[in-house]
Amino acid sequence: MTQPPLRGLKVLDFSQFLAGPYASLRLADLGAEVIKVERTGKGDLSRYLYVSDVMIDGESSIFHAINRGKKSIAVDLKSDAGQARIWDLIEDADVVIQNFRPGVIERLGFGYEAVRRRKPTIVYGSISGYGAGHDWQGLPGQDLLAQARSGIMWLSGSATDGPVAFGLPVADILAGAALAQGILALLVQRGISGQGGHVETSLLEAIVDLQFELLSTHLNNNFQLPDRPKANAAHAFLAAPYGVYQTSDGYIAIAMNDIDALFRCLGMTSRQTGLDPFADRDRIQAQIAQHVAGCDTISLIRKMEADDIWAAPVMDWHDLRGTGILNTLDCLGRAERGGQDFAIVKSPIRINGTRPFASGAAPYLGSDQVEWDKNSGT
Repeated sequence: MTQPPLRGLKVLDFSQFLAGPYASLRLADLGAEVIKVERTGKGDLSRYLYVSDVMIDGESSIFHAINRGKKSIAVDLKSDAGQARIWDLIEDADVVIQNFRPGVIERLGFGYEAVRRRKPTIVYGSISGYGAGHDWQGLPGQDLLAQARSGIMWLSGSATDGPVAFGLPVADILAGAALAQGILALLVQRGISGQGGHVETSLLEAIVDLQFELLSTHLNNNFQLPDRPKANAAHAFLAAPYGVYQTSDGYIAIAMNDIDALFRCLGMTSRQTGLDPFADRDRIQAQIAQHVAGCDTISLIRKMEADDIWAAPVMDWHDLRGTGILNTLDCLGRAERGGQDFAIVKSPIRINGTRPFASGAAPYLGSDQVEWDKNSGT
């Protein structure tokens, strides 16, 4: 790849925390120049106010992960001088991204309609917590809260568990990915017709979309709620043996399989006679759990793979790194800032056999101020 596909594209990113910056990270990985517009003196709150207590050069590792390879300018968006300078940047930008609560960016004067009037070809991306035009629009757009309202917490875990949250900010990441997809679509439209546009999504819409398969089942099955397994849970709708099972030295995951074939592989044929994978799910899973509890993980997996049974060991991050697969796929890299060398996770896509990514560390607050001042003549 001689150059990344979005080289020459300029993105003005007003967003902070995770969802919006994830969208601009994907664009940066593809070669776009991303300029973070941050508040004078404070900047993106995730620089210092976040869940991670791992600091890199004085700032949160989360901030570094989501903002590598970007530029930063610090602006007072409420001042006349600051607003005038932002309009100069917009005139030269291809894409604008924002994730303020509905109405905030409009009050600042940089909503889509205002920007479109000044630059009709602009591609404008917005992320909110729950969209606009209803009672939820002013609620905090935070990942865990969006998970809680979306119904998704009742899909994981066993029947005796309460609601189970994802161990990742899944709504933020999915909303950012959806926004990046919509921005790329509008860029294609602009290339064809010369017209820009406004793409919008929200944490709620993204996490509802994640559930589209099972939610469709619910909507077309008299609105029946899923019945989670009593134990070994992995999927609220699927029949036995689908689940996670403890072995003598770890855990294994067993996916969709013919019950007879699985039981023959495990030497349990006589124990499942007459049992239905749906109606008798809990009973079948209990039998499997009892049997594999006395087996070691490696031996089980080897036997299952030999019999074409769909199963895998449950790995933690140490195990995953130990396989070497992340290095083989070139998923990891290094960056440096303030004399501190640290690991990064690269883009998940490859183009023409090469993995493009926004090289370099996350920017210091206002690190590109001098260049901006020079270009704007101030």
